[in-house]
Amino acid sequence: MKPWLHIVGIGEDGMDGLTPATRAVVEAAEVIVGGARHHVLAANPQAETLSWPSPFNALIDDLKARRGKRVVVLATGDPLWFSVGAKIGRHFPPDEITFHPQLSAFQLAAARMGWSMADLETLTVHGRPVEQMIAFIQPDVRLLILTTGAETPSQIAKFLAERGFGKSRMTVLSRMGGPDEGRFEGLAESWDHTVPSFNTLAVECVAAPDAALLPRVPGLPDAMFTHDGTMTKREVRAATLAKLMPMRGALLWDVGTGCGSVAVEWLRAARYARAIGIEPRADRRTMAADNAQALGVPALELVDGRVPDALSGLPAPDAIFIGGGLSGETFGACWSALRPLGRIVVNAVTLESQTLLLELHKTYGGDLVQISVNRAETLGSLTGWSPLRPVTQWSLIKR
Repeated sequence: MKPWLHIVGIGEDGMDGLTPATRAVVEAAEVIVGGARHHVLAANPQAETLSWPSPFNALIDDLKARRGKRVVVLATGDPLWFSVGAKIGRHFPPDEITFHPQLSAFQLAAARMGWSMADLETLTVHGRPVEQMIAFIQPDVRLLILTTGAETPSQIAKFLAERGFGKSRMTVLSRMGGPDEGRFEGLAESWDHTVPSFNTLAVECVAAPDAALLPRVPGLPDAMFTHDGTMTKREVRAATLAKLMPMRGALLWDVGTGCGSVAVEWLRAARYARAIGIEPRADRRTMAADNAQALGVPALELVDGRVPDALSGLPAPDAIFIGGGLSGETFGACWSALRPLGRIVVNAVTLESQTLLLELHKTYGGDLVQISVNRAETLGSLTGWSPLRPVTQWSLIKR
């Protein structure tokens, strides 16, 4: 089938910035879809004009209803980079769509800043929780962020200052490539600019000597989490995440999530990772939600329920951590739901749970190890080793 749906990236220079071929596509369109500013940039009085619907998912039905007409969807910059192109593309065969990319806001911002695209992180908080950028605050890192609105830079400045990065240099770039292009600069700790609602933020992270160091490698200090004493401790957590193997877009079930420390570290460790924490206690679900928010992974999903019943109906996971509620029935339900090449890790402290792990290990194989951790503590005027409870860890991959 000849492509009838065209996803066109457009910049502040409007039609003048399009290639001749793309401009001809827009001028010949029977239907043009976009936001108010897009319709101003690419006015076509002969075409039917549609605005973004609410909810946005209704757009797919609007497009399908016009299949066969010459339809153009206008997007800002590159429609396949944090934009509508990928969402639309999932619903139509590739031979029905043609993409027409324009320079993205990231590319324009990098050029304005003189930054190499290969040496920075590109993020979007447009229409998403602003807190998710917290996971990327690290010394000497450069960030380019698509914002939600005029208030977003001030929110991010607050996050930076609270974590000891108040000296970070911030630059807001607006309407890049157009006649009204603007630039606003300052430090996070003293940021007070009023900026246009449509903007891109560049951040050069500068850490103070006492800044919070929060790498995305698992093993954050226990003190970074709100907890009630029942949690997977730092050293064991790092070993647990190593066996769970966080990967881009992968889904974790955190069974008996408690304060959410394992799920939070899973989400921080890989871009677009997902996690569902199953926890019957409301107070612990609250702690898990607070920890996820504070550590930059607000997308943690929490389920109220007891295993194995609470597992029914959940999407199939790529990895499962069982930190609480272990039973033969729970393991059976988890193992059945786990996707091929999925990883499962079970930590046990009690003798009863360890006995069950030994039986499961005999049946299914995998790695069975015991982790012992001793931490140095003050003993009067001296220092001695204080042992944590040994943890028996069983891990295996579903082949």
